[in-house]
Amino acid sequence: MAQEGKAYIHAALALYYAGQEVNEENLKKVIEALGLQVDEAKIKMLVASLSEINLEEVLKSAVAAPVAAVAAAPAAAPAAESGEAEEEKKEEEEKEEEKEVDLSEGLGGLFGF
Repeated sequence: MAQEGKAYIHAALALYYAGQEVNEENLKKVIEALGLQVDEAKIKMLVASLSEINLEEVLKSAVAAPVAAVAAAPAAAPAAESGEAEEEKKEEEEKEEEKEVDLSEGLGGLFGF
């Protein structure tokens, strides 16, 4: 059933990227088009949750986090010779992992995955 919850989030993202309003009616249409049974409660929760956030900013930060990690890695490579630099690199990686977890917890928590 967790996969079904992901389908609702993916449907909302598809609507967003298509330039359509993410509302209950549009989500129902997409979910039905996917051949899934519509769960009114999930749709209402998702629409309510998305109305409280700026989806564009969330997606920008989600895309920027992995890019920042990749950009930081080559810059830290020459300094990796010392033990202190390796320790700093590990701390940075842990911070990046925490950021990624924070981004996925929000909407994923709605459907238990």
